[in-house]
Amino acid sequence: MIAVNESIPLEFILLGFSDRPWLEFPLFVVFFISYMVTIFGNLTIILVSRLDSRLQTPMYFFLTNLSLLDLCYTTSTVPQLLVNLHSTRKVISYGGCVAQLFIFLALGATECVLLPVMCFDRFVAICQPLHYSVIMHQRLCLQLAAASWITGFSNAMWFSILALQLPLCGPFVLDHFLCEVPALFKLSCVDTTANEAELFFLSMLFHLVPFTLIVISYAFIARAVLRIQSAEGRQKAFGTCGSHLLVVSLFYGTAISMYMQPPSPSSKDRGKMVSLFYGIVAPMLNPLIYALRNKEVKEAFKRLVARVFSIRK
Repeated sequence: MIAVNESIPLEFILLGFSDRPWLEFPLFVVFFISYMVTIFGNLTIILVSRLDSRLQTPMYFFLTNLSLLDLCYTTSTVPQLLVNLHSTRKVISYGGCVAQLFIFLALGATECVLLPVMCFDRFVAICQPLHYSVIMHQRLCLQLAAASWITGFSNAMWFSILALQLPLCGPFVLDHFLCEVPALFKLSCVDTTANEAELFFLSMLFHLVPFTLIVISYAFIARAVLRIQSAEGRQKAFGTCGSHLLVVSLFYGTAISMYMQPPSPSSKDRGKMVSLFYGIVAPMLNPLIYALRNKEVKEAFKRLVARVFSIRK
């Protein structure tokens, strides 16, 4: 019993960027601004998509899910990161670490599934335009969104059990700014080779399979777009797909490089940077990409602002 109790720490020390103390204040300012932009951008997408009747379509329903996911995604890590950057005692409780690990994994896995779902919506819209409203009916959209969330949280449960079942040996210091599976593996008292191999396989399955489906779908979409006679039609199709392709590239590119890189002593800083990118930068850029590249979103935002000012008058 004593050995079991000793393997369950009360808290973890998150080293984060403590090896570069001169960077902590600039990073605090940058991350705080990024977090505010993320909250504003994603909340704007959610409000505009739900309040504007012209955006009551499957595409914007899934975009609302993505914005909600990104909002929760970055909130699971950034507040704790800001506290640690501002404090001399950079710790997180064991319960907080478990919660952060599970939520971060769940939302990341959900996005892995949601992005192919959004791609499927674009595939039907462009390749089967006459049957779009029949195929993408409200019930199917709800089922696809629910399946994305359920699959993501189920996957996170498996990953969390994989990491938390291992006995941990002190000192309980994580060379990271958040609780992640690879960082926890390094604290284990036992050989984690088999666990790392399982993590690699599951990560490959959960990232490469959806990514492959997206690539195949966009091959069919590109062929369909090139058959469109009018230049305006082709431009509109490429515009809506271009935003999704940028988001896909940001998420899958960084996530795959994070979880599928071979472990090495020099990879820890790269892992931190990649985690920062897909955990903070990508959720901030996603609403900007959709807002700046999408004429419908920009016009809906203008109508929402005009409505707010008209109410005040």
